Amino acid sequence: MTTLFRQIMEDHVARGTAPGIIGVLGAPGGAIEIVTAGDLPADAIVRIQSMTKPILAVAALRLVQEGRLRLDDPVERWLPELADRWVLRAPDAPLDDVVPATTPITLRHLLTNTSGYGVQVVPSPLAEAMIGNRTAAGQEPVAMGAQEWLDALAVLPLAFEPGTGWRYHHSFGILGILLSRVVDGSLEDHLRRDLFAPLGMVDTGYTVPLDQAHRLPAAYRHEHGALVEIEPAAGGFSVAPAPFDLSHSELVSTAADYAAFAGMLAAGGRHDGNVIIDPELLALMRTDQVPSSAKTDDSFFPGFWEGTGWGFGVAVQTEGENAGRYGWSGGQGTDFWVDPDGSFGIVLSQVEMGPEIMGLFADVQ
Repeated sequence: MTTLFRQIMEDHVARGTAPGIIGVLGAPGGAIEIVTAGDLPADAIVRIQSMTKPILAVAALRLVQEGRLRLDDPVERWLPELADRWVLRAPDAPLDDVVPATTPITLRHLLTNTSGYGVQVVPSPLAEAMIGNRTAAGQEPVAMGAQEWLDALAVLPLAFEPGTGWRYHHSFGILGILLSRVVDGSLEDHLRRDLFAPLGMVDTGYTVPLDQAHRLPAAYRHEHGALVEIEPAAGGFSVAPAPFDLSHSELVSTAADYAAFAGMLAAGGRHDGNVIIDPELLALMRTDQVPSSAKTDDSFFPGFWEGTGWGFGVAVQTEGENAGRYGWSGGQGTDFWVDPDGSFGIVLSQVEMGPEIMGLFADVQ
């Protein structure tokens, strides 16, 4: 299996999918193999972007375990900016065609991307307003600090009543800010103490320390048949110090670190004999939590919901030979999955998501 994995990766490097690729295979029982192809070393610190979402989901569920949060408690207790929301009569309605929200936003809504905030994939006045106030999501790093971002988001109406629709991404930016307020301090410090240290994730954080910047590779995208550098090696947004509070932003990590995280999930929420996440909460995380009425064509890219659901921070395969598999990808060419038999896989590149990278993921999976 490892030989085939390496062959697939080397083939994609040869055809120009990415300058380098790191792969991880985890077997039931805990054995892990890390393989590389091209010029991306095994210890590279990479931008994992939306693979941050499962980490934040686990961090939130650990607070639920401790009784500091409940899944269906309104988050406005900690985020008063989100009290007294207004909802568009229709997602494409003018911004002033609104009614008061009757449902408060809860932790469950954030974990399932059903808060009413999120990426607008169809042109609309709300989509234009998000571009105008810099809250629209893209491949570029966040443009402002957590508080300024939340304030800008809070002046906009919700696209739908919480719990009734699905929109990607922004709920997890809000979740990061929520966690920082619940712990009353730095989210990164909390993650290091509560999750990264127990798992041995020594290189995961919101920025790369200056003395480790040499381990951060360049980032690329495909343009007109060629790879174009979009962020330099050992520099750019991801290198410390952070320009502002990044509680709403995304992490950097390594193959070994994320393997520890994925391996914990694959082992039923346990690591080195310790319970990291309660099995009942893990079962919720890896089970489709989105009602069929919310899986609309305007919620994400075409075909996304075919045989797919969404749990807490992860997509879940609900049909086919890989039913029960769950995981998620990052926009800079990263991906992971966990299978019901306790195996898992990770693919890391630093090339922006597109047909070439999606082809790599499909070949590997």
